[in-house]
Amino acid sequence: MNFTESPIAGAYIIDVNRIGDDRGFFGRLWCEQEFEKMGLVTRIRQSNIGVSRTAGTLRGLHYQRAPHQEVKIVRCSRGAMYDVIVDLRTDSPSYGQWFGLELNQDNATMLYVPEGCATGYQTLVDDTEMYYLTSEFYHPESATGVRYNDPSFNIQWPMEVTVISDNDTQWPDHTG
Repeated sequence: MNFTESPIAGAYIIDVNRIGDDRGFFGRLWCEQEFEKMGLVTRIRQSNIGVSRTAGTLRGLHYQRAPHQEVKIVRCSRGAMYDVIVDLRTDSPSYGQWFGLELNQDNATMLYVPEGCATGYQTLVDDTEMYYLTSEFYHPESATGVRYNDPSFNIQWPMEVTVISDNDTQWPDHTG
């Protein structure tokens, strides 16, 4: 795996080393030793999947508050999506900034989202499936979010939002 630091402090773009031939390719998606060598969290508590049927579907931006903060490792296993990380850590050099990257079934790229950052994604094609690992169990009392169109972040989504939950449209403006 190749780890490249993103503009968000502590967030990484992870590219899978592909071993390929005429059958396709093989690659490692998880290796505790490689994550440990990078100084990243290696505890995995949950594995989750999300399927969106329509291009333009937006999910997020979600995170868990302390004491249940979580690291997420996000990958697109079918289709294509634009994944966004927003840094909500007031002590971070990238506080208040966002970073987005296309993840798709062909590039096999993953995003490592550190604790204290919200993440969400917009599907770019129909029938998109995303897969992610978390370092903490889901705790509904700690689950929260920031609005996808909060003016304090000015996130540039790649297309018009076609489907979004009522919950995701009603997160309050971020106040720091």
